[in-house]
Amino acid sequence: MQPFDWQPPVALSEREEHIVQRIRRARLFVFLRHHRHELFDRTFQQELANLYRSSKRGHPPIAPAQVALAIILQAYTGVSDDEVIEATLMDRRWQLVLDCLDTDQAPFSKGTFVAFRKRLIDAQMDRRLIERTIELASQNQEVVSRALRAALDSSPLWGAGRVEDTYNLIGHALKKMMRVVAEQQGRDLVEVGQEAGAEVVCGASLKATLDRDWDRPGQREEALSLVLQVLQTVETWVQTLQQDEAELAKPPLEIACQVKEQNVQVDEHGKAHLIKGVAKDRRISIEDAEMRHGRKSRSVRVDGYKRHVLHDLDTGLIRVVGITPANVPEASVTREISADLEQQGVYLKEIHIDRAYLSSHLVHERSDGLEIYCKAWPVREGKRFSKKL
Repeated sequence: MQPFDWQPPVALSEREEHIVQRIRRARLFVFLRHHRHELFDRTFQQELANLYRSSKRGHPPIAPAQVALAIILQAYTGVSDDEVIEATLMDRRWQLVLDCLDTDQAPFSKGTFVAFRKRLIDAQMDRRLIERTIELASQNQEVVSRALRAALDSSPLWGAGRVEDTYNLIGHALKKMMRVVAEQQGRDLVEVGQEAGAEVVCGASLKATLDRDWDRPGQREEALSLVLQVLQTVETWVQTLQQDEAELAKPPLEIACQVKEQNVQVDEHGKAHLIKGVAKDRRISIEDAEMRHGRKSRSVRVDGYKRHVLHDLDTGLIRVVGITPANVPEASVTREISADLEQQGVYLKEIHIDRAYLSSHLVHERSDGLEIYCKAWPVREGKRFSKKL
């Protein structure tokens, strides 16, 4: 069933007035309480309701507007999904916004919250929610100024895809390919694997099936040669499939070949070896094609992404967020961030950055009116800052 419209009170009650007066920081809670009925008007609520299929069966979902407000608050406070549910029960600021003061039961479950967020992202309505919030704030001139003082910084964002070594990456891709074919043919995975000559990758653990002593010299090379032989056999087998089955099998097979090209080198004697070091754009996960190895520091590696956050220093709001693979320089994201700000109708008058953004267009193509603050490079003993600084 499609959800009903959420119609919380517009005027503040006496208890709500008391809470609002006590909020000195985190003014977004107050703003959302005052303007939630404008943010989620009937038209926008219908857009959110359309994320659900119309059905006469089951219970109507929780009002999307209420859950969407919680998503905004989660982004604002930086809490986990579990902490969102806890906050709806323990934090009166959250209860003020979500119209559930002094509740003994959370207005929605963690499963409902996560599922709705996925619907929102899949339909690209998360962007719509952010733009509508900023638009409303601009109209009310409570939290937005056209001339922006901001800080831009990055933080690691670990990917959800499983990170695997070369052996398992190839095996995982081949297993995924054969599962697709098995589903198309209505057959068992092991049966298809035997037909393709790739039963070795059909088990729960490829390395357990290979049964090698990985610490003994030559064992790793033998295992790699066997995996590559299976890959070659499967490539030949795919050519015998019907056209529609071969088309479905093609993407995961191409992933396996990509992993081979990035990680395997064959010497003049025809022996395969793993390439020392890491390829520039090495794939590290089968399920998430964009995840990459990166570094937070010399000793801390990140498997996934970098999150770039532009923080409004005057209001405390996050105005723009950019995402890049973990191996991409910070400076590569600034043009997209600038375009996002331009779309919002604001411009930077002051920005605080770290040295990773010094090579960005924000510095090299800055206007005369933009002030940039950045920590200087360390000064060695006996040295002084150059005139270029």
